Amino acid sequence: MTDVYTLGEPLGVVSSGRVRHESEARLDVCGPEFTLALALARLGHSAAYLGKVGDDELGARALTVLRGEGVDVEDVRVAGGVRTGLVLRESRVAREPRATHYRTGSAGSLIAPGNVPIDRIAAAKMLHVTGVTAGLGRDAQDAVRAAVSAARNADVMISFSVEYVPELWPSVREAEEVLSELACDSHLLFLRQDELDLVKPALTPEREVVVDRGAKGASVRSDRMRYDVQGWQVPVVDTAGAGEAFAAGYISAALDGLIPQERLHRGALLSAAAVTSVSDWQGLPTRDEL
Repeated sequence: MTDVYTLGEPLGVVSSGRVRHESEARLDVCGPEFTLALALARLGHSAAYLGKVGDDELGARALTVLRGEGVDVEDVRVAGGVRTGLVLRESRVAREPRATHYRTGSAGSLIAPGNVPIDRIAAAKMLHVTGVTAGLGRDAQDAVRAAVSAARNADVMISFSVEYVPELWPSVREAEEVLSELACDSHLLFLRQDELDLVKPALTPEREVVVDRGAKGASVRSDRMRYDVQGWQVPVVDTAGAGEAFAAGYISAALDGLIPQERLHRGALLSAAAVTSVSDWQGLPTRDEL
């Protein structure tokens, strides 16, 4: 049985300083579900990933990383004639990092309901989806809905990370509608402090809600009780991937049967590991390193 099944868009990522002046950049591969699957695999859990990549070098690199880390890529497809998506990240001193997305018509955005393996999801312990993939377009959104429906019909636990990226949505209203729908279908909900208003209908006592409170740490409401954890004081290299790493740590601890406080603790550990690395995922620990 697969521990966690997830679906998303693998992306190339180019990181640099101010692009108009820099002469050097760093190339990697990323994606929220991509990072989560890798993090879980490193911790010894079985993770399966559904997505599409282009028949290009970025797509080959993403597949190589997933296979090398032990993620099940049986459902990853290589789409001919289209490119793997790309994100350009710019970091500047004393300013918020800026991300520019080159994803329109990308291979990953072409994932569709027909690609979703109902039986494979039904055989998993948990399905994890994010608002990023739901924001890629109508087909991708329907694919996420199909996966959620398959999990719900099979009584599979559903985990949802809001991951609101304004650039992916035509309007805030549409984002609210879709993200609230998916949040209401979930058993385990991850979101940032500034995303609470987007999914108000889902903030009910029976749902396990994990809130990233930034510098204040994180909290969870579970069984009508609230628990908190402080963030680790570590040197920050790059904050990209921290949210996905936290979710992976929390889910890992939940799969291990740990209590909410211990789930938060493991999530904070993985988040700290993520921010101390230049990569979203390369600095994440193995089970022995926890």
